[in-house]
Amino acid sequence: MLGQMMTAPLLISSLIDHAAKYHGETEIVSVETDGETSRSSWGEVAINARRLGSALSKLGLEPQARCATIAWNNRRHLEIYFGVSGAGFVCHTINPRLFPEQLVFIINHADDQVLFLDMTFLPIAAKLREHLPNLKHIVLMGPRDDAAAEQVPGLLFYDELLETGDPDFEWPQFDENTASSLCYTSGTTGNPKGVLYSHRSTLLHTFAANQADALALTAADVVMPVVPMFHVNAWGVPYCAAMAGSRLVMPGPGLDGASLVKLIDDNGVTLALGVPTIWLGLLAHAKGTGSKLNSLTRTVVGGSACPPAMLKQFREDFGVDTIHAWGMTEMSPLGSVNIPLAKHKDLPIEEQHRLRESQGRPTFGVELKIVDEDGNTLPNDGKTQGDLLVRGHWVLDSYFRMEDQNVLQDGWFATGDVATIDADGYMTIRDRSKDIIKSGGEWISSVELENIAIGHPKLANAAVIGVHHAKWDERPLLVAVAAEGESPSEEELLAFYEGKIASWQVPDKVVFIDALPLNATGKVLKRALREQFADALK
Repeated sequence: MLGQMMTAPLLISSLIDHAAKYHGETEIVSVETDGETSRSSWGEVAINARRLGSALSKLGLEPQARCATIAWNNRRHLEIYFGVSGAGFVCHTINPRLFPEQLVFIINHADDQVLFLDMTFLPIAAKLREHLPNLKHIVLMGPRDDAAAEQVPGLLFYDELLETGDPDFEWPQFDENTASSLCYTSGTTGNPKGVLYSHRSTLLHTFAANQADALALTAADVVMPVVPMFHVNAWGVPYCAAMAGSRLVMPGPGLDGASLVKLIDDNGVTLALGVPTIWLGLLAHAKGTGSKLNSLTRTVVGGSACPPAMLKQFREDFGVDTIHAWGMTEMSPLGSVNIPLAKHKDLPIEEQHRLRESQGRPTFGVELKIVDEDGNTLPNDGKTQGDLLVRGHWVLDSYFRMEDQNVLQDGWFATGDVATIDADGYMTIRDRSKDIIKSGGEWISSVELENIAIGHPKLANAAVIGVHHAKWDERPLLVAVAAEGESPSEEELLAFYEGKIASWQVPDKVVFIDALPLNATGKVLKRALREQFADALK
């Protein structure tokens, strides 16, 4: 016997329709590529999304045609998110800071038919166009620009394209398992791999992410997604904001501390989401200028481990609750969020603070477990380390257009992380499998060593890598970036570890550099550091 309830497919178009119907006047603030700020609303975004869906259909695209973007977080990019997927095409967001060869590979592998791009990235299109034989249309995200048209023959202009679309375009209805969007992994080794999301998986992810024990966006929030829209759909924030009717502040290309502090203070941002390296710049600027970030109540930190010193600074200097979250491109991306349980309110305050350093508990819809090298499940005792596996309603089961598929282990996806899980389900990433340091048969967590180093007042940033050692196979090397105006010595940095970890885990050496190499999402490129300092202990 089946239940006697209404059914409708879970489609992304329903999110923008909801936002327009019930939050149509809620403001969307957008910093454009030229630095100017524009203001629109969910109602206007919804109309433009329909126009775009209609215009793309008139171009003769087949259903499921991939439409790529190389763009910042702005209003037009938001319209593309909903207009492309809503019309039955696939929104393919591309990381602009990949190598040109990788960009060519991704666009051709995805068989993209349309490429939307911000003015910043027009030179990329001009340079790579001849290597993209299947690409039919390049659309500059703005009004007509004759100088730009001269650089790329046949260039279309977003604002003109919208004018050809019907604002009353009816969203097509189709199976909720139809593909909606496509993201490629960063491709640090080998070619990037495509992860193809469905409308169903995206809607389920949005419901889960908006739970009170997760990101918990509300109509009263002013949300600033600093995480790029080309990185795992900005962690799903555009969809969550549409579902909740939140006011959005889209920061555009300016992700420096000064720009972000100004946006927060000028627009009353209550929730901001981004990676730790972004927050380092924000905190430094806020401290230097005396801003108290008065409106900001929460930050969500993901992408890499948040140093305890950063959690403490947000909490004690600005009264901001910093929420650790974890996920991956292959997971849409949300896997876990660090929200305390009721029983934790009775813990001493320092223990409560230490609890927030983990990556948190899985939301409903995701399961986590750790296994040993033979695949045996390990205990959730908070101490035993193992390879982290995941499964759930928005976790991939195979990569896009990849012939050699050996992705899952008995139905679980191997994340490549080494972690512990405690009895309450709180998961702590100890390291990436490829980054953990194996010294004399023992494991040393580079994340733990980095968290301690970043807590030193004379450092702006730090990374720890394993380098070859004649006796111990690998030993830790601290790569340090001094804070402005500071000149810490190697001796005082190494002494800073005393009493915090076992003496045999202390890095063997410190090297100083001006800045850590980062990818487009703010993660440290440790492979580059290992290559640069491979002989540091010889």
